[in-house]
Amino acid sequence: MRSGTGRRPEPQPAHGPATGMTTRIAYLAACASLIALIFLGIAWELRLAPIQPGGSALVFKVLPLLAALFGILHGKRYTYKWSSLLILLYFAEGLVRASSDRDMGQWLAIGEIALATIFFASAVLFLRGTRHS
Repeated sequence: MRSGTGRRPEPQPAHGPATGMTTRIAYLAACASLIALIFLGIAWELRLAPIQPGGSALVFKVLPLLAALFGILHGKRYTYKWSSLLILLYFAEGLVRASSDRDMGQWLAIGEIALATIFFASAVLFLRGTRHS
């Protein structure tokens, strides 16, 4: 259904105000966890526990997250769909580095796992709450 302006209507929550609140919380959690994951990746690879002293080229791993940031902040369903698949790579990296790194690197990897899990769950909740009936 299209409005008179030729623009596509915004996705509406699937069922009632409770779902709308859940969708809003999922949106905020997805935004916060994605931004935190970007900052974690930059700090991890440049300052906190880089693979090589002085920083490593692994800092570029945040570029795909930066590509998703605009769409996530603007509530674009398509971005939520593909970024929920992308985030699984960061989850897997966190698992590998949590089991192979030591000290600070291991704790940062656990943080990456937590943030990736929060983002994935939030993205799924957002997508469920904004699907068309």
